[in-house]
Amino acid sequence: MPVERTTLGGDLEISRILTGLWQIADMERDGRTLDPAAAARAMEPYVDAGLTTFDMADHYGSSEVIAGRFRTDHPGRPVELLTKWVPDPGVGSRDEVRTAVERALERTASEVIDLLQFHAWRYSDPAWLDCMFELDSLRREGLIRHLGVTNFDTAHLAMLLHTGIPVVSNQVCFSLLDGRARGSMLELCAAHDVKVLAFGTLAGGLLTERWLGADEPGDIDGLETWSQMKYARFVDTAGGWAPYQRLLRAVKSVADRHGVSMANVASRAVLEEPGVGGVIIGARLGASQHVQDNLRLFSFELDEADHGELDEALSGLEAIPGDCGDEYRTPPFLTASGDLTHHFESAPPPYPVRPDDRGDRVVSGTIWEELAGFSRAVRRGDRVLVSGTTATHRDRVIGGTDPASQTHFIIDKIEGALQAVGGSLDDVVRTRIYLRHESDWEAVSRAHGARFGRVAPANTLVRAEPIGDEYRVEMEAEAMLP
Repeated sequence: MPVERTTLGGDLEISRILTGLWQIADMERDGRTLDPAAAARAMEPYVDAGLTTFDMADHYGSSEVIAGRFRTDHPGRPVELLTKWVPDPGVGSRDEVRTAVERALERTASEVIDLLQFHAWRYSDPAWLDCMFELDSLRREGLIRHLGVTNFDTAHLAMLLHTGIPVVSNQVCFSLLDGRARGSMLELCAAHDVKVLAFGTLAGGLLTERWLGADEPGDIDGLETWSQMKYARFVDTAGGWAPYQRLLRAVKSVADRHGVSMANVASRAVLEEPGVGGVIIGARLGASQHVQDNLRLFSFELDEADHGELDEALSGLEAIPGDCGDEYRTPPFLTASGDLTHHFESAPPPYPVRPDDRGDRVVSGTIWEELAGFSRAVRRGDRVLVSGTTATHRDRVIGGTDPASQTHFIIDKIEGALQAVGGSLDDVVRTRIYLRHESDWEAVSRAHGARFGRVAPANTLVRAEPIGDEYRVEMEAEAMLP
């Protein structure tokens, strides 16, 4: 049966089932490395079937090397190799970015990276923006065909788009268990022709026949794979084993009506969401393959009765909290092993601190601080005062003319300044907001509410005219550290 295909960025055609190679890292976690030649041969059945798109990353074990070996051994076979770069916090210099891209080119035996997807550990450190600006420079140079992101929330994807970075995709967790992408993320992507690439559609295999009617595992950390450990935590967060089993029964019922597998139904439900470009289904190269079953995903469509039955089962589940990607940045950390800080050696302060006998002074490096002689923030004792802050990073305005995106970046800067002196947004007790245009009040207020709603500081919002026509909003903050 024909493989459905879609286009990223207007000219990169991919199969709507992407074969994910993240399990190579799991297969190599005992220290051994897969034989690249043998693993590359295991890619052949996928390509022969028309599943020509493979998703990998710099930290998925030897996945890039294996894909590069396939490209070298089969120079005439068209494949699309999508990879990711996940740098340590604080990395962002021009040389560091270029080195990472050249390493990916060498590993994948490519002259140009089809899609380079970027992950940011924390938005409060503006080094992530430096990375994106430099990646865009390398795209214009011809080393990267298209830029994507992975695990970005709606606010920060919007920030990039409004700043003018041409992102064509966002790879996020999206499944029947996890519907966070549904709503604002898909709406944003539809408005900007950005495709969602959905991983976790099978929840590490938990949305398949193997787990239907199974007993609840007593020890999540004792499950077979990292994926199972991760998505068992999603099951717990969504309400536990009983409502999860009700969902499995509904998926099985729909699958039986269409004569397909539960995996087909679970992935088809996501694939049919408007704005979803493709679903990423993992492969354990050389150990197990499900090519023919995957292809059945294109043999049917879900009808109204199918959606009704699935929706009824889903109504018994709790919503996974937060936005896309929050599982990597905020509690509860819904990963196989917590907050993942063990993945990098250190996390330097987002901004430098200059202590003196009057307190700690935070410097964010904008052109205005040296000119006007002020600090981004000052800590004295348990009190931190953050200066009036605009959406400036070095000599750039972040967020374009969009008031919400400017506000989110301002709050990122405030958060980074607080983290530099040992605080957080939770410590903020007052904010003051100055608007250039009164008509922006709702967009700015909603952005403030999204970031401070749980903290609920005292707040003042007035219409004023920040210096600089490009600035729609300015904000200052005060915090009391515990």
